[in-house]
This record gives sequence, structure tokens and C-alpha cells, in this order.
Amino acid sequence: MKAIVQDEYGDSAVLHLDEVPVPTLKDDEVLIEVRATSLHIGDWHLMAGLPLLVRPAIGLKRPRQRIRGMDVAGIVHSVGPAVTAFAVGDEVFGVVEAGLAQYAVASVDKIVHKPAGLTFEQASAIPTSAATALHAVRDVGRIQPGQEVLVIGAAGGVGIYATQLAKALDGRVTGVCSTAKLDLVRSLGAEAVVDYTESDVTILGKRYDLIIDTAGNRPVASLRRILTSTGTLVIVGGEGGGRLAGTLSRQLVAPLRGVGSKQSFRGLVSVTRAADLVTLAELVEAGQLAPVIDEVYPLARAGAAMQRLETSAAVGKLVVVG
Repeated sequence: MKAIVQDEYGDSAVLHLDEVPVPTLKDDEVLIEVRATSLHIGDWHLMAGLPLLVRPAIGLKRPRQRIRGMDVAGIVHSVGPAVTAFAVGDEVFGVVEAGLAQYAVASVDKIVHKPAGLTFEQASAIPTSAATALHAVRDVGRIQPGQEVLVIGAAGGVGIYATQLAKALDGRVTGVCSTAKLDLVRSLGAEAVVDYTESDVTILGKRYDLIIDTAGNRPVASLRRILTSTGTLVIVGGEGGGRLAGTLSRQLVAPLRGVGSKQSFRGLVSVTRAADLVTLAELVEAGQLAPVIDEVYPLARAGAAMQRLETSAAVGKLVVVG
């Protein structure tokens, strides 16, 4: 089968199209004929091998898993003998380890049936980013109806879903993004938008019950000043920082700021579960959640998609097909 592989860490230039064996199944796994794969910033980190602290887990000198891509949608090609929840021909979406390929293996606890109203491209754009947003808004942020919610990076991969989910859960959402993305963020349900190229949201005088920070470049002390006295800050990823730890240190240290305070500071490391995907599919079918796709690339141009991902220029998700 054709796949996008890498044999060393680096930028998008290390990715290339190659012929590799079709993966074999374990008893409780499903082989998916991949119709679409969406990218998120985690794919870039695995490609680059950054921050360096993660390399013991993914390969010290070169990636153990040569094929990038985790979020897919496609058709079940074959199933292991222990699989009962899926059958050949089922349309599914979810998380795999090697999605930039014609076929990918999935664990049955990482995929669910695709909503009929979504294309494969749309469904692939949901899993990791939307599940992360769900955990940030609902599980860690514990949003309550009527709360003021600030989403920083509201037009990014996680931000587009955090904005919609906060709105669906009856929050009053303010989204922070660049000038070109203001209309999109309004369309996602934000009642107010802040153009970070024109204004600094931390000095505008408004306070928020919940802040979802997906950008990672504002001091926690500044964000604390715009939290209500019992507010919660959830730090979701975020780029920047040094090569050794990246922004992991920011996520790990932030909770210490809440010691002795009614304010809460939480770093989020999210793992997507089938139950999350079921919830997200239900929200899609109810019209409360919709994927946003910036551009679709053929498999051979996956490197170009990854390069665009790195620039943060995309409005929504980048999808690879083929």
C-alpha cells in the first residue's frame, strides 16, 4: 500500500510517499480502508521529535512508528476474530497510529460508526481535536450554563470545537483569533470576538469563569487577572517553549498557582476514547457541532499539509485523502 513515511526527525521535508506492507490485525483490531486523514499539531510534534522529553516514548534517534497521522475516517476492510461491534463495509471514524496510508489498523475502543450526514473528510476532522475540546470544556473546565467563557485560539484545531461546545453547553463565549478568522469564530457561536493583532484580551477589563488557552504564549499571571475569583484556566497544549520541554513545563507548573486559591489552573493531556467519539457524533447529529475544513490535500502532498499546519495559517482543519 501507499503511505507517507519518515525515517528521521525534522520538518515536513522528512515526509515522503513510499510503498509499505499492509498492516496485520490482532484479534481485537479492525483494518480500515482510509478515505481521509486529518492532521493536528500532535502529528507535527511526532514528526519533529519535539519536545525532546517525549523521545524516550517515541524513539530516541528516529521515530519507531514511521507513518504519521492519527485521525481517520474510512470503511472497515476486515476485522479480527474477536471483533463483534464492527463488520466489513461499516463506515467508521476515530484514532489510529498510522493514518497517512491507504490502510490503517484501529483498536475497537478507538473508533465508532460515522454519522451518516458527514463526509469522510468531515468525519476525519473530528476525533482528537474535538475530543480534546470536550475534555477541556466539559470534564476539566466543568462549564456551567450562563458562564463567561474565553477561548484563546478559537479558530485553531481545538479552538473551533471548544467554541462550539461551550456554546452548546450554554456558555457565553468570547473567542480570540486573528483578523482573517473573526467571521468564522462568530459563525461558530461566539458572542464576542477579540482580534489579538489589535487588542490584548488580558487588559480589556472583562473577567471570565472559564478560560480555554490553546495558544500557549500568554503568561499565566496575565490570564489569572482576567479570571473570576472562582474561575478555571485550562491550558491545552500550546506551542513555543524550548526544545527540551516545550510548553509541558507551563502545563505542569500552572496548577501550583491555584494552591490556596479558589481559582483553578489545569494543564490538559487528552486521550481520545470511544465514548468521547459517541458523544461528539451525537452532537454532530443534533446540529450542535460541525467540523471546519481549511483545505484538502492528496496523499502525495501530505508534506505540504504538514507545512501549512506548522504556520498556523489554517482556518480549521487540514485533511489528506487518497
